[in-house]
Amino acid sequence: MARVLFLLPARDFDPSEAAVSWRVLVNAGHLVRFATPHGQPAIADDMMLTGKGLDLWGAVPLLRNLPFVGLLMRANRNARQAYAEMIADPDYLAPLRWDAIDPAAFDALLLPGGHRARGMREYLESEILQRHVAGFFDQEKPVAAICHGVLLAARSISKRTGRSVLSGYRTTALTWAFENSAWSVARVTRFWDPNYYRTYLEQDGQPKGFMSVQQEVTRALASADDFRDVPTADAHYRRKTSGLVRDSMDDETPAFVVRDRNYVSARWPGDVHTFAKTFAGMLK
Repeated sequence: MARVLFLLPARDFDPSEAAVSWRVLVNAGHLVRFATPHGQPAIADDMMLTGKGLDLWGAVPLLRNLPFVGLLMRANRNARQAYAEMIADPDYLAPLRWDAIDPAAFDALLLPGGHRARGMREYLESEILQRHVAGFFDQEKPVAAICHGVLLAARSISKRTGRSVLSGYRTTALTWAFENSAWSVARVTRFWDPNYYRTYLEQDGQPKGFMSVQQEVTRALASADDFRDVPTADAHYRRKTSGLVRDSMDDETPAFVVRDRNYVSARWPGDVHTFAKTFAGMLK
């Protein structure tokens, strides 16, 4: 049994990436503990759970309860069920504080993602978390990161090398193709809050996509070639890149996961079952 630490923001994390990973690891016999900024249970991004607020009428109090586009973009049934089970778990209800984490008490680390800026920036920009992440990498303990969780890893600086802990690793993360596609949809369907899917926006003089997850992670790597995306020759290329198909415990064909030594990464919630199973396999 491995003792696995999940780092979470106070709010707005992706429910699929955390809850499905939790369910897979617990079912595999591992102990999962959680840590949040102030030791209070974290709250997921509600729109990713319900789909409410992701349609053209999402700002209208009564009509927002009738999602259409939101049903396509929210967590699927399996993830919503896992989330309901996770938030009832005693360990979830009594998380550690970020500043009270004892890394020596854990064998492995998992970094879920999320994109909503109001909650995720505290998580992604936390120097406390970056030090913890660097410590796990420097001790070569198993680490898993998905979506924006990879960005937290990319920003973590190794004490041994003075560079990002991902420098020298192969990784994937939320791709610009996925991020830009979701952003493009939201700019129409959620026109009153068009940047919901962008955690960071480009500043004057920066090219489009410069502040995307993929581009920032790539800048932290030893070589741009170390950022991996689905090869065009992949037999399931369309399923993996459409953004419309998610994996399951029984179907890995839509997923794209990269493993490099003690580190596992994935792109988005549609990879999470395969991502979690790969990590659970590492912990054996």
